[in-house]
Order: sequence, then structure tokens, then C-alpha cells
Amino acid sequence: MLTNTNKGHATLSVLQFLLITGAVLIRLGSPEVCAGTDGNNFSRLSDYIRPMVGTKGEEGNTYPGPSAPFGMVQISPDTDTTNWETDSGYAYADPTIMGFSLTHLTGTGCPDLGDFLFMPQVGRQDFVAGTKDHPEDGYQSIYSHSDESASAGYYQVKLQKPGVLAEMTAGERAGMLRFTFPASEKSSIMLDLSHVINGGRWRVAESRVRIEDNSTITGFHLINGWAKERYLYFAARFSRPFDDTEIISAGKPVIYNTYRFRSRNEAAGTNLQFFAKYKTHADEVLQVKVAVSAVSAADALQNLDAEIPGWDFEKLLAATREKWDRELSKIEIEGSQVQKETFYTSMYHAFLAPNLYEDDNGQYRGFDQNIHQAKGFTEYSVFSLWDTFRAEHPLFTLIQSPRDADMINSFLVHFDQSADHLLPMWELQGNETWCMIGYHAVPVIVDGYFKNVKGFDVQHAYEAIKTTAMNPDYDSVAIYAKLGWVPCDKEDESLSKTLEYAYDDWCIAQMAKALGKTDDYNEFMQRAASYKNLYDPALGWMRPKDSHGNWRTPFDPHAFGGGTNLEDVTEATSSQYSWFVPQDVPGLIALMGGDEKFVEKLDSLFDAKLSKVFTDDMSANDLRGCIGEYWHGNEPSHHVIYLYSYAGQPWKTAQRLHQVVTTQYGNQPDSLCGNDDCGQMSSWYLFTCLGFYPVCPASDYYVIGAPQVPRAVVHLSNGKKLTMTTENLSDQNIYVQSVRVNGKNWDSPFLPYRELKNGGKLVFTMGPQPSQWGTNPGFPQ
Repeated sequence: MLTNTNKGHATLSVLQFLLITGAVLIRLGSPEVCAGTDGNNFSRLSDYIRPMVGTKGEEGNTYPGPSAPFGMVQISPDTDTTNWETDSGYAYADPTIMGFSLTHLTGTGCPDLGDFLFMPQVGRQDFVAGTKDHPEDGYQSIYSHSDESASAGYYQVKLQKPGVLAEMTAGERAGMLRFTFPASEKSSIMLDLSHVINGGRWRVAESRVRIEDNSTITGFHLINGWAKERYLYFAARFSRPFDDTEIISAGKPVIYNTYRFRSRNEAAGTNLQFFAKYKTHADEVLQVKVAVSAVSAADALQNLDAEIPGWDFEKLLAATREKWDRELSKIEIEGSQVQKETFYTSMYHAFLAPNLYEDDNGQYRGFDQNIHQAKGFTEYSVFSLWDTFRAEHPLFTLIQSPRDADMINSFLVHFDQSADHLLPMWELQGNETWCMIGYHAVPVIVDGYFKNVKGFDVQHAYEAIKTTAMNPDYDSVAIYAKLGWVPCDKEDESLSKTLEYAYDDWCIAQMAKALGKTDDYNEFMQRAASYKNLYDPALGWMRPKDSHGNWRTPFDPHAFGGGTNLEDVTEATSSQYSWFVPQDVPGLIALMGGDEKFVEKLDSLFDAKLSKVFTDDMSANDLRGCIGEYWHGNEPSHHVIYLYSYAGQPWKTAQRLHQVVTTQYGNQPDSLCGNDDCGQMSSWYLFTCLGFYPVCPASDYYVIGAPQVPRAVVHLSNGKKLTMTTENLSDQNIYVQSVRVNGKNWDSPFLPYRELKNGGKLVFTMGPQPSQWGTNPGFPQ
């Protein structure tokens, strides 16, 4: 998803990717699970995770703090809240840290979360943040990257202003902060309930804090943000009873006074801060256990006590590291240290979201804002479906099948609770953000159905996908079904919506056919061909039409959105979006004049000189993700490189894949060329490293590309093992010479799911020049 990007660049040389001394240098007696070719002494796959890997420019793309796989809590430093680009709260170029909040989005193009900020202070107790230019005016502190480190499940930084070492680790619903204070008569730990990553737009509608006893507080806030009605509760226990406490409301102390307040132990309002006050001796450690819930403060306390009954920071860290090792071991690779760090950091990104969204007792806040009990499934939230249907969810069908079933069930209860009878579009903590386009819960459900994901009601799922696609009120779906396109005079983003609806409808048709619903199959297959109505043979690209069937005039296929003041194309140009016909690539090839002309047009995309009408709308980091007009930093391009294989030139796929992998991924803070978008950017990399990619999720095949690591063992969710090996792979030997699948010579670039679902062996022979392999592809059946 596109945002305007931060112009500041990261200074990479000062970042020390260290496994921290003391608490983090722990070994749990696990065997060597990562023996490879890098020659290092890492004993755990989680050692290869680099939490600070993100983007250059869009540096709020990542949060460096700890999280359990798919966890509800992500405790991480925030350096900014109002900058729209710092959507995850942390920008590597920022000189100050505001504090440490409990929830974060991962690589989205829109800011939110950043709930409940904790910040240690020494001396003057500030309740406003101050600014990056003048941190002395508030509680934020300067810091140095040389005093900062992050690893799986752990983050630490030395805050220079208070002279406090801050460390944190996290479980699934709860986590711990550990602060080492200097000697002081006036030390404190502040909680700012007014803090939220708001992009300068969102607001706290209401909040409350309550002192429960001499070491425990609870509270909540309601945020009107990207998610319009987002309730979140917290509970916090402190390792030492308070010496004193203070609540600040709208800049004034809350005191026992019948004129102003009735109690000094609780307050409600829109601008609240709480101070736990202490006298500390040198190197005194104070810890805070924290947990969240969308249901109630009582549930937050239950989550806290269930997950962290004691005060053992190292035990919680070790448990989270074990969880990461268990998840990462689903794919074991060989390769260089850089390859392993890039690969396992990508898996880390892919497994940060969606997020757990039910309490320890199974309760969750539903889409109808009522409290529900999850029965027979685990509720998840944060579904960036316009992004993740492409590669992340197809990855889940292979190696996270039980979780994928839980996520599909989460879609279905969302549908049941929706006043509009719709599946989620872009769901955030029980809210529909109405962000992005299409109805892409559909391919996730249908792909899960065809990939043997068990544990959801198939008939109910079909009812939900069909009802969503037939909703007459959703973004001109009704007139699209009538005309065969979304008219540009009735609807913004009409070109993109037509193409994406057509693909989603093809997915519905496939499930209808499998379920024996012939009439539905015929209807949705007719809708799936709607893309043909927007191809302008004179222009050679997709072009919007109005409700009378007239072409949009003027229209520039190389301009962002289609031209000045036009919003016909979603975050792209027509030259980028015209390739989105994954359900019928042979049909697209025919429209474009056959294989030779199709390849010529693909070449023109990569060889194009970017026009000013395109670059004027792009940031420096966005442009870094471009190869000609191909834009890897945004999801509509992710399948495009693989299209060469449909036209009999798979060596061009191999060439471009190698180019993207070596220039737009890596193990440094500026390695990603665009938003990770809840794991989609990273999931593309994971599939590409394995040598195949789901160009058309919900189909029965993958497209073979070119492997990027020497060897990989994929542990499928059904207990089977798929082994990918290469012969002669190197930076020079990037072209596929031959492929063997389960002992059979395989000349087609199309790899059916049936050949993978029971495990087996996939063997690539690589060479320095293009070969004849895959040049007579046929088409997948």
C-alpha cells in the first residue's frame, strides 16, 4: 500500500545487530537446527531474525520491538506519532524515542495502534512528549543506535536523558518492560493514555485509568482512528509497590477534592497520564508486566496472570524465542549468512500478522462491537487482504493450515456480524476500515478450500463469498455485473476494481463448480471475463469506460491514476495494472496479440524510462522499487515477472527474479523497497526463494521461477516434507536448465499442487545461460 515516504535516510554503519549480553545470550540446550554454509555459530533459526529490517524512507514500515508469532502484543519504541509515513511508530532516522507502546501495525501504509505508552523518567516528571527538535521540553529522550539492539523476542536501548536502560520482551497477549534506573530521589514510570500513532488525524475519544492496588493499574481508551471505533483495555503490574502515584488529566493533577475530583485513584477523560513514582538506588531494576484486551480490564488482568504469573523476564523471553524457532522451522534452508538472515527475517515478517484477537478465556469484541465467545476456532484480526491474498495466505495454506482455518473462521464471524453482510475488506481490531478494493477474502477462502485447509464450514463459506460478491451497495458491484465493467463516471478506481472483481469472481466460480452449483459457475465465469471489456487494442493497455461504453478521454496509461486529477487506477498506472488477469493469462496474451507481442510489451514495462507524470507522484524510496515501470514496492506488480513463463520465455523470469532479490531485499534497515504490508512483500520473497509462486491463488498450480537459495526443506501442515535442492546455483548460474519433480523430468513451468501436497522432491539444475527448459509451456489445466 502506498504512502508518501520519509525523505530521511538511515545511517546503517552504527546499527549493531547483536545478541545482547546478559539476558539475551541464553541457550536452551536446543540442537543445531540451522547447520548451513555460513560458518557461524548460530544454534537457533531465531538468531537470524533482524527485527529492524525495513525500508529506506518509509522507515515507519517496521517496529523493532518484541512480539510472539501472530501475537496480540508488540511492545516497541515509538519515535513519532503524527508523521503519516511512520505508520508503525518507529523511524530509524529519528533522533529521539517517545516511549514504548504495546501494539503496532507491521508495514501498512496507514498509521494506527501505538496504544498505551510507557516511559521511564528521572528528575522532572513531564506529561507532554516534547518534540524531536526540543526533547528537553517533554518526556521523549535522545538515544544512539550504538546503544540499541534487537533480536527475536527482545529489544533494548539506553535512554540518554534519564540514563535508564530499557528492555522489553513479549508473549502473545502480555509482555514485560524492564528498566534499570540510576540513583535518584525522583524516578518514575509514566503511562500516557493519550498516545496513539495517529498520523496527525486520529484522536482519543475517551480513556480511563484506575489504580487497583499498590502495584497494579488498569484502564482503557477508545480511539476514533483508521478503525473508527476501537476499544482497547490494559492491565499493568509493577514489580515494586509504588512509593507514590499521580494521575494527570488535561494537564492538571487529579486530587481528592469535591470541587474538582472525587478520587485521586481513578480518572476519565481524553488526555490522561499516570505516574508510578519511586526513589531508586544505582542500577535498580523495576519491571512492569502488561497485557491488553479488547473486551475488558478484567480480561486484560486475566491475560496477564495467565501468561506471566511470575517475574521471570528471561523465562518469558526464552518461551517466545522457542515459539519463533518452532514457526521458523517450518522452512529450513541452506545458504550464506546474508541469505539466512534475509530469509528468516522475511518469515518473521510473514508471521507477525494477522494478530491474535481473543482473550485467554476465548472472548473477543466482534465486528458488531458486542462481546462474543470464540467456539471451535481462534479469533484473529488485522487483515490487509488486498495485499496478503497474493502470497501470504497461499503460504499459510502450505505451512500454517490450522491458523489459516482460524483466519477463515474469523472472516465468517465478521460476515455474520456485518450489518452489510460482507466479508472483511481491510479489517482492524473489530472494525472495517473500508480501505483498498476488491473482495479479497474470497480468494483466501477458495484457495484454502482447494488446498485442503480443514476446520471451517464450507457451505457457510460459499454463502458468504457469494453474498459479498452480489452486494448491490458495495462499490458499484451491481452496475459492474450489469455492464461488465465498473464505469469511471460512477466510481473511482474503476479500472482496478473491474480487474480485481473479475479475478475474485473467477475464484467464486471455481468453488461453485466444485460444489455442483452450475448456474452460479456460469454466472461468475461470465463476470470473470469482464477484464476483456477494458482492453483498448488501439492503446494497447486497459482503459476505463464510462456507463455509456465510452473510453475515458484523455487517459495516459503511464500516469499515476491515469492522469492529472484522475483516480481510475489504484496506486498505480494502467501499464502496471493491465497485467492483473491471473485467472486467464492465456486470454490476456490473446488480447495483446500472441506470445511474441506479449513478451515485447512485458519487456517494454521493464525497459521503460519513467515519465514525469509518474515520477511526480513517487517518492525516492518508491522509485527505488522500480525497474522501468515495473514497481516491486507495490503489490499489483508482484505476479508480473512470472508472466514471461506463460509465453515461453522463462529465462526472463529468472533474470528479473535475480535482479529483484539482489537489489530489493536484504538484511539491513533499508532493505525493503516498499511497505511490507503485513507480510506480503516478504511472502513474495519466500516463495521466490523456493523456486515457485502462486500467480493465481485458488488455482491448482504454481508457476516455477528460479530458486534463490541452494536448498530448502518445507514442512507442510499435513506432516509431509517437501525438499527443494539445486545443482550449480550461484550468482552467475541463475537460469534453470532442467527440473525434476518427484523423480520425473518436468519441462513445464507450471507446477500442480497435487505434485506438492504430499511432499516430495523438487530438483533444479542451474546454469549461466538461458536454456530450452520451459519454452513450450502449454497452459495449466
